[in-house]
Amino acid sequence: GVQTCALPISERKLILMSNPVLRWQIITKDPERHSVFYRDVFGWDIYADNALNYRQTSSGDERGIDGGFWPSPGEGPSFVQLFIEVDDVEAAVSRATDHGADVVMTPQHLPEGEVMVILVDCEGLTFSVYSPANVPK
Repeated sequence: GVQTCALPISERKLILMSNPVLRWQIITKDPERHSVFYRDVFGWDIYADNALNYRQTSSGDERGIDGGFWPSPGEGPSFVQLFIEVDDVEAAVSRATDHGADVVMTPQHLPEGEVMVILVDCEGLTFSVYSPANVPK
């Protein structure tokens, strides 16, 4: 494997991640309260002008990742979830389940054309494989 972290920063080459993390999401019992906390602490703009009233924030910076706040199911815990971009959701789910992941939420087609599946990995952490709408290939 590539061990770029062992090199001094000045000698490291940029290695692009093949399936980047596109978004993060905080799953929480109280998305309104949680989003207000981050707004007040970090000055984030929170907006929910979308079909699902999903509370979102944009990093506004190429170094940051956009994210949002979504209600946890029932008495579920609060946690952070990553959205990993893939070209083929079905193939990514197949690879993940072949390596011990389980599907938590079957493919969902979102209002703006995105497709996502939520899985739990081999250590019990949830993540989403995600195909954004209208991405040039």
